[in-house]
Parts: sequence; C-alpha cells; structure tokens
Amino acid sequence: MRLFKRVAQSRGVQQAVGLTAAWFLRLVRKTSDLTIEPPDVYERAEPHLPVIVTMWHGQHFMMPFVSRGHRVKVLVSRHRDGEMNAIAAERLGIGTIRGSGAVNSRFDRKGGVGAFRAMLDALAEGYSVALTADVPKVPRVAGSGVVKLAQLSGRLIYPVAIATSRRLQLNTWDRSTINLPFSHMAIVASAPIGIPEDADEVMREECRRAVETGLNAATDRASIIVDHRSGGCCRG
Repeated sequence: MRLFKRVAQSRGVQQAVGLTAAWFLRLVRKTSDLTIEPPDVYERAEPHLPVIVTMWHGQHFMMPFVSRGHRVKVLVSRHRDGEMNAIAAERLGIGTIRGSGAVNSRFDRKGGVGAFRAMLDALAEGYSVALTADVPKVPRVAGSGVVKLAQLSGRLIYPVAIATSRRLQLNTWDRSTINLPFSHMAIVASAPIGIPEDADEVMREECRRAVETGLNAATDRASIIVDHRSGGCCRG
C-alpha cells in the first residue's frame, strides 16, 4: 500500500494521468453537440468581465471549456488528486491557483489564505476565476468563500453547471460525474449574483443561499436538456 501511494504521488505518474485526462476531456468536447443556455450568456457577461464562475464539486471536469478563450484561473486543491487536475487544466489552457476552502470558511487551512489573496489578485489583473462553491465532504451546500470573494472584488458570481447525456456518476461524496464522448452537452448559467461592498452578515447569508439556489437550478436544467435530447443517460 505504501509503495502504491509513493508511485501514485510521483511526479511522473501525476503528469501522465493529468495529460491523459486533458486528452480525454478534449475528446469529450470535440465529439459532443453543445447547447448553451442562455444562448447569449457570453455576450451578457462580456461587459462585466472578469467574473467569478462557480460550480458544484464533481461537475468540474469539463469547466475548462466554459472559458471560450477568455483568461481564466481555476482554484485547485493541493491534494495529490488536485495535482493531476491542475496538470489537466493547464494543458487545456487554464491557469491554476492552488489551495482550497474548508468547513466553516477556514481560509487559514489548506493554503486557503494565500489562495484567496491569489484569486483577488487574479480578478484585479483581469482574469476570471472559477471555483467550486461547496467544500469537501459537505456536498451541494454553498460555502461563504465565493460570497466573500465577490464582495471584496466587486465582481459578479455566475453559477454554472455542465452536463452530458452520456456519463458515469460515481458513488463519491461529491457525486463526481465522468463525462463521456459522443454526447449531447449543456452549459447552463443561472442569473449572475452581485454582492454589495457593504453587505452585512445577514445579506451575505442571503447571497450564499442565492448561489446555492442558482447552482441547483442550473444543474437541474442542464440535466433536463441533455436527458431530454438523448432519451436517457448512462450511470455508473
């Protein structure tokens, strides 16, 4: 077991897995028909760039293809799985910021303080930032980190979901979805959410719930689009 862990954590293995993942994700995108909803979401967002894009854990694998050529950096965990995700994202043209949030918004753990500052800096430099709204082991509950980021940066939050008609849903805490090639694909964005600079704790909680509601609505709508077109889905 220790030998397996050492091999899995080796730079060579992580590099190989990350590059293979990037190749596979590119294959999924190139072989899938895409529906975007709203159809003019990119045109609507253009005047407000950079923006904060947020999604649920487990739905993040196809997120590099949301960028449409815009400058984007994504928050990636420092965990060894995160290293492979970072390699894949960078291979697909997306910059990375290493670190993650924790339960109760503890930004002092897992490199969170530095990552939070790096996201603020990226937004100030004109990069849009992508991050998951829920924290590890607490699925489908939006944390306050994305709200604080929007409040301090003055940028809009776009709750986004991606679904494909052919997919494997894993039995993991975050319901990770492996998107498969030759699918119908949907990218759905809910209405953007702005956080006033002077928002108090009560208003921040309202905004956090709005993020949660927006993500759930986008997720449900993306699934309806692809499953309606395909007549079903593939699950694992």
